[in-house]
Amino acid sequence: MNARENVATGLGTTRIRGRNGNGPPVYTLLLAPGVLPVRAARLGWPHSSGWLPIAHSHDFLVLSYVERGGGSLRLGGRKWPVETGDAFVIAPGEVVEMAHDAHDLAHAEGWVVFFPPEVLGSPAPGPYLSWRAHPLLFPFVRGASGGAQRLQVPPVDRPAWSQRFVALHHELSRRQDGHREAVLAYLTLLLVDVSRLAVDVASELRLNDQPVLADVFGFIEDHYREPISLKDVARAVGLSPGHLTTIVRRKTGRPVQEWIGERRMAEARRLLVETNLPVAEVARTIGYQDPSYFARHFKRAHATTPLGWRRTLCP
Repeated sequence: MNARENVATGLGTTRIRGRNGNGPPVYTLLLAPGVLPVRAARLGWPHSSGWLPIAHSHDFLVLSYVERGGGSLRLGGRKWPVETGDAFVIAPGEVVEMAHDAHDLAHAEGWVVFFPPEVLGSPAPGPYLSWRAHPLLFPFVRGASGGAQRLQVPPVDRPAWSQRFVALHHELSRRQDGHREAVLAYLTLLLVDVSRLAVDVASELRLNDQPVLADVFGFIEDHYREPISLKDVARAVGLSPGHLTTIVRRKTGRPVQEWIGERRMAEARRLLVETNLPVAEVARTIGYQDPSYFARHFKRAHATTPLGWRRTLCP
């Protein structure tokens, strides 16, 4: 299959854009003028719209939801079980392939939605911000394994997830008046759900059998509003600071201090949008005693000031 050959799927038509070096092919959505670049379809092997049988990656974002589990996948070289209630968040460039027991996916069912980041627009000012600065797309950036996350939707929320995918697919299929606004509304609701699930990193790590990391992130979740340090986290999990640093960096690629900072930034983003708290009070609420230091840290992470973030999202 050459770079110009198209692959028809239930998601619309995708095209092989090329290869990442000597790696697997990279798929891109084949867009049409005036057509909203969002695709949603049922998952069900062997007629799956989302999991092609060869190793590949995408240049778009992928969110899939499993209504009935079965089998496993490999994302970024790691084997992931496919279980009922799973939500897979896959960033552009992440390699997806069938695991050796891929035939078991015959029993798996669910939904998948593909979309390019720009479909949501840019909520932050300035030409230098990439899609990674969008608050609803942070789960695609910070996956525990590269650019992929496996989250678990609580049983009580699963009917709502299914209904949103059904409604999204309905709007995309019929294209009635107002369908663009409806599609973006349903997609936004799904991404809000994902963001809320992704905040609970400790549960995700326990789900993926990482008890030490789960304890680390559980402690961070309980205490990020306080002026905690690496030593505090190490003491809480019964490890030396050096040993803890090695474990966390090896398994996540980032040091403990960065994870503390990221959790604080997630709460800062929420408070800036959902409350009228002054920036100084937001800083104190998330463990920063010096508002100026908080503002510098926020700007370094988001390429805009806390007030700039608030004004853009709350005009």
